[in-house]
Amino acid sequence: MHPHATGVEKAATPYGSWESPISAAAVSAAGKAVEGLAVAGDGRLLWVETRPEEGGRAVLVKEGAEANGGNFDVTPQEFAVRSLAQEYGCGAFAAEGDVVVFSNYSDQRLYKQTIGDNSPLPLTPDYGGSLVRYADGVFDPHFSRYITIMEDHRQTSSNPIITIAAVSTGAGNVNEPTVLVSGNDFYAFPRIDPTEKRMAWIEWSDPNMSWDKAQLWVGYFSGKGEVQKRVCVAGGDPMLVESPTEPKWSSKGELFFITDRHSGFWNIYKWDEQSNVVVQVYSLDAEFSKPMWIFGVSSYAFLVSDDMSPKIVCCYRQKGKSYLGLLDHESGSFSKLDLPFSAVTNIVSGDGSFYVEGASASLPVSIAKVTLNEKRTMATDFSIIWSSSEDVTKYTSYFSLPEFMEYPTVIPGKHAYAYFYAPYNHVFQGSSDEKPPLLVRTHGGPTDEARGVLDLGVQYWTSRGWALVDVNYGGSAGYGREYRERLSGQWGIVDVNDCCSCATFLVETGRVDGQRLCVTGESAGGFTTLACLAFRQTFKAGSSLYGIADLASLRKGMHKFEAHYIDNLVGNKQAYFERSPINFVERFTCPVILFQGLEDPVVSPDQATIIHRAIKDKGLPVALVEYEGEQHGFRKAQNIKFTLEQQMMFFARLVGHFKVADDITPIKIDNFD
Repeated sequence: MHPHATGVEKAATPYGSWESPISAAAVSAAGKAVEGLAVAGDGRLLWVETRPEEGGRAVLVKEGAEANGGNFDVTPQEFAVRSLAQEYGCGAFAAEGDVVVFSNYSDQRLYKQTIGDNSPLPLTPDYGGSLVRYADGVFDPHFSRYITIMEDHRQTSSNPIITIAAVSTGAGNVNEPTVLVSGNDFYAFPRIDPTEKRMAWIEWSDPNMSWDKAQLWVGYFSGKGEVQKRVCVAGGDPMLVESPTEPKWSSKGELFFITDRHSGFWNIYKWDEQSNVVVQVYSLDAEFSKPMWIFGVSSYAFLVSDDMSPKIVCCYRQKGKSYLGLLDHESGSFSKLDLPFSAVTNIVSGDGSFYVEGASASLPVSIAKVTLNEKRTMATDFSIIWSSSEDVTKYTSYFSLPEFMEYPTVIPGKHAYAYFYAPYNHVFQGSSDEKPPLLVRTHGGPTDEARGVLDLGVQYWTSRGWALVDVNYGGSAGYGREYRERLSGQWGIVDVNDCCSCATFLVETGRVDGQRLCVTGESAGGFTTLACLAFRQTFKAGSSLYGIADLASLRKGMHKFEAHYIDNLVGNKQAYFERSPINFVERFTCPVILFQGLEDPVVSPDQATIIHRAIKDKGLPVALVEYEGEQHGFRKAQNIKFTLEQQMMFFARLVGHFKVADDITPIKIDNFD
């Protein structure tokens, strides 16, 4: 029985036509996101919050004092805290005491600001536009400077030079950054040992992504702050394929990091400097980290303690769920913490407490403060200090809860994973002579993961009588290296097969209507969507949001971070042609709606234009919606709202055979209206 069931007789009404208060406006208003956490000198939290109602502006916010409450904005109105490094950014600020250094969106310069003072001072030169970008920075306590990843596009925009650089934090100084480490294709996680003059970092080279193969290095500073000697801690053995990530120094100067060297799962390790060997702290077939799409990820933190046994608060992901716990890194014992999150994104440590960014099936993305007992063995208090949607609880009686699903793939003996959301509304139920329409959602990345947490964008559909399934096809994160590598050379095959198999499985088990199967996806998920529609006959309609239609064109215009990524996923020139939906438009047999930002640096807008024109010429129902000022991913509230409403209307009119309860004016559909 559903936890919200009341025993009241529901009205039998056609699936898809139910009335719901979860409007597209409510979905876009709940679209606030977190892009990084840090703790200020007074022990209170700082975070970057993106706001759709302000056109997607990213603002640094500080937790209010306990006495008077009330979180407050640190960023003045004319600034926005966002880095464009590696296009996906994040890691846009760091804090030390009551001072923050941040990357400003409009000019990509670094600024220094004292919290409470509304006049940030520039630290780096103005090169015009976003020619030089910074991310993942930290304060260096030894040399009064800020150490950061620097991405320099001045010589060539398609192949920027990426280095680890130092920026002086002296008052009123605008100085050219000093390069400390260079020569490799990519760098991340520069982290300074507080006890000695040394720094750890991650680096990797094309054609690998950081989660394929990377190296962890430690460099020793000279008296002048230059890196004079360096040691490769992990990833240097050519016989061992591993991807170390997230290095951190404890307050005692011990280096910890996460790598997948033995089992193919990311576990926590520690470096013994004396013998230059690494020791596994805790072993589990579970992921203690995730692919580094963005900078500044923090999956574990050291708890501040005086004489107690040293503890790490960390999370891991296993079979579609996150677990949070305390790891004693001397004894290797792990104790789970019972907190109401089933997905944890980031963890940072405060004084006697820690902060978690997470969510669950009934909690939207939130930041919680967790206080521990004196012995640091259990949580004594859990309080949410920020929510992506504060008033979401008023919709609780309409929520569909996800069912974690393991289903068979076309490869004998191999399974894939998904979260299934049945239609649910406490007022309505479907009639006994029909089954609900299904929307299959394919995540982007493609090395990313659907997480089965409260998302009003999902509930918008299910509360109106749709079934929705979020697929973690082979290649998704969260299930170890072997599962992730199912997509190597197989993108456009494994993901497509797994999405079609999932829909078929739900039809065969009697959960959904086989004549009303729709598919949607964003970015790489849009590619999977278009490929499903071009190369399979499973779905009756599809919706692509800034999806990839032409792999060769994507490859040609690819930014440096992903320049070789799709080579690994696709393979040779012939595969690029054969798996691109744009080359096989004659195979499309059902309606398609496309949404595209006109300033998208990842997927060029002409891909949507070409595929729209070709499907229109073929005579199939098709629509194209283009947004001025939007990039790769829609950030503006009105566009998020419009996209959702028009997808709903498109599917309802073309495959639903029902009338939508909402008052929405549909856009014109070519070859239909």
